Amino acid sequence: MKNFKVTSTSLESQMSNRQVFNDFGLSGDNLSPELSLTGVPEGTGSFVIICHDADAPTPSGWWHWCAFNIPATCLEIEEGGTNLPNTVVETKNDFGSYGYGGACPPPGHGDHAYTFTVYAIKEAHLDLDKDTTPAMVMFMIKDSVLAKASLVSYFGR
Repeated sequence: MKNFKVTSTSLESQMSNRQVFNDFGLSGDNLSPELSLTGVPEGTGSFVIICHDADAPTPSGWWHWCAFNIPATCLEIEEGGTNLPNTVVETKNDFGSYGYGGACPPPGHGDHAYTFTVYAIKEAHLDLDKDTTPAMVMFMIKDSVLAKASLVSYFGR
């Protein structure tokens, strides 16, 4: 669906320190960005959000965030996810913690593209828990996606 869009007042072409990790030599605020959704397709039961860094020096990239069971009525997510309903499940990121893990490319590795994608899916609820890997969440929704929308922000050091 071409009308489904995600915008953000937090993300620009270069990521601000607010969305950068706070460890491994970085002192960011480690806050997930504000996200707003428009053009939601009819029949949407819920949303899934991921942030992935395909430029990470691993064969599978790096999962920074995976959240699911976001109600179809939740069309704006505040910076830091402070308004996420208690139905939302945030899985482990590749840092090993739950929820959002900010940008953290290796020093001297150049700018990495951090892709934030929102999937509108048919199901209102996925029967998965916080220990489900982001890759498994993506596998479980593959036949349920009505539309997806993405934003990219870059960060390097």
